[in-house]
Amino acid sequence: MRRTPGRIRIIGGSLRNSRLDVPDLPGLRPTPERVRETLFNWLSPVIAGAHGLDLCAGTGALGLEALSRGAASVHFVEPQAAAAQALRANLARLKVAGASVDAVDAARFLAGAPRPFDVVWLDPPFAADLWSTLAQRLEQGWLGASAWIYVESPRDRVLALPAHWMLHREAQAGEVRHALYRRAGMLPLS
Repeated sequence: MRRTPGRIRIIGGSLRNSRLDVPDLPGLRPTPERVRETLFNWLSPVIAGAHGLDLCAGTGALGLEALSRGAASVHFVEPQAAAAQALRANLARLKVAGASVDAVDAARFLAGAPRPFDVVWLDPPFAADLWSTLAQRLEQGWLGASAWIYVESPRDRVLALPAHWMLHREAQAGEVRHALYRRAGMLPLS
């Protein structure tokens, strides 16, 4: 498994060029800058004022990009204690408002009392194969009526996602597929 660099940076918004310390943990793979740039170009019409959920947050780079670009709040869920602590430290150092961190397994978090989110980042550890399980649990009250769901997965993996999650856009970077879904019945992004 590839090891992460010791630092990555926020690429846009009010925190642009801010560095994030990244712990050296097995399986931790921050979403590359190029992928984050593409994703937030896709989300730019809806991110301002949005409430986000960064499941399996790792470094928290996706949720931090959202906050930097005007999201109202992001809740981070990360089970690895060292990664959750590094995320909390980065949030404190950058004086980020609207963020909270739960150091708990994503499936356990989603077994709790639901509250709807506007944008969800679903990027579990690839070896755990949790996409279908977490997607089904998200459908139990965690997705707002106009929710957007970002999914990052191995390029060759076929995912069993809810049938009413409509693919909006997708791309590939190396061995990783990244895709943005919307729930059926929503208006598309411009």
